[in-house]
Amino acid sequence: MNAMSFLISTVFDLYIMVVILRIWLQMARADFYNPFSQFIVKATQPIVSPLRRVIPSIGSLDLATVLFAYVLCVFKFVALQLVVSGGVAFGPEFLFIGLIALAKAAGGLLFWILLVRAILSWVSQGRSPIEYVMHQLTEPMLAPIRKILPQMGGLDLSVLVLFIVLQFANFLMGDLIGPIWYSL
Repeated sequence: MNAMSFLISTVFDLYIMVVILRIWLQMARADFYNPFSQFIVKATQPIVSPLRRVIPSIGSLDLATVLFAYVLCVFKFVALQLVVSGGVAFGPEFLFIGLIALAKAAGGLLFWILLVRAILSWVSQGRSPIEYVMHQLTEPMLAPIRKILPQMGGLDLSVLVLFIVLQFANFLMGDLIGPIWYSL
């Protein structure tokens, strides 16, 4: 059961992150001609495109893609319950758990994007197309932190501050919601 739970959780988590990344790319108005952005669009387009015909966008927020990410989070929890307990009684709490899982996935994606951006900044010297998109995605969150932090001899500590805020939020949600937060 553990092996199957791991496999289901990993597959769902990876695709949920791709879908959330599509939402984030649209909201940040990132370069859609970038190869990384094109991969994200092509990986989600077969399902998002029909949904967009039915569900309208609100400003820069693509509700069809948000709904798709939410449904994936609910299905992930249902699939895990099926594997772990052998059956599932679908209830309204699954809808709430889907929202919680979506929030946790978004926070996890932000963490990984920040980590990749930090590593690429040491290695690629700004020439990577992926680094450019990572910059477009994270700069709106890091710029206000940089305004508050004093200059530290060429070191950018804004990523570290955002990591600490993300970890604090993760532990706070675990305290408020309980063990379900850590199982998502």
